Amino acid sequence: MSIKTITVSMTINGAAGRPFDVPESLMMIDLLHEYANLTGTRLGCGQGICRACVVILDNDNGRSEEIRTCITGAAYFNGRKIRTVEAHATRNEAGEVTGLSTVQQKFLENYGFQCGYCTPGFVNAATVLIERLKREPIEASQIETVVTDSLNDHICRCTGYVRYHQAVKEAILATPGLVKGAHT
Repeated sequence: MSIKTITVSMTINGAAGRPFDVPESLMMIDLLHEYANLTGTRLGCGQGICRACVVILDNDNGRSEEIRTCITGAAYFNGRKIRTVEAHATRNEAGEVTGLSTVQQKFLENYGFQCGYCTPGFVNAATVLIERLKREPIEASQIETVVTDSLNDHICRCTGYVRYHQAVKEAILATPGLVKGAHT
């Protein structure tokens, strides 16, 4: 008996990837870890509940969204563009980190992690939110609600929620144009 394989190809973190020949039923989290050697995305619950495993799917319409990789097959991503947590920092030609994204910097400043296991999912969720707010700015009075709504489905077993929320609020306020009438 042989395992049926498929070929999938996608753009990962801005680089067009080589085609991957993978088992037909392979979950995307396994492709990232075992075939693409990208281990920043975390397998938490394995049931799509905790969202530690989310990557950012960049749609052709310019909008991004979170996709859970532990319950989504690699085939779903064929021909698509995704970003993993590894994509957020800027790097030099040697691959060394030279700068953090605003979201990452605010997470560090607020000690927005404990064990760090769920952090990649929260960072990706915050990044999707920031990108949405660039297109659709909000009133200052809406920040608390918008942050809560965007992070609400993510689970942190260490209960770092207060620090995550504070970091995301600060990232919003530090990014010009996300809050109507705000001057940064």
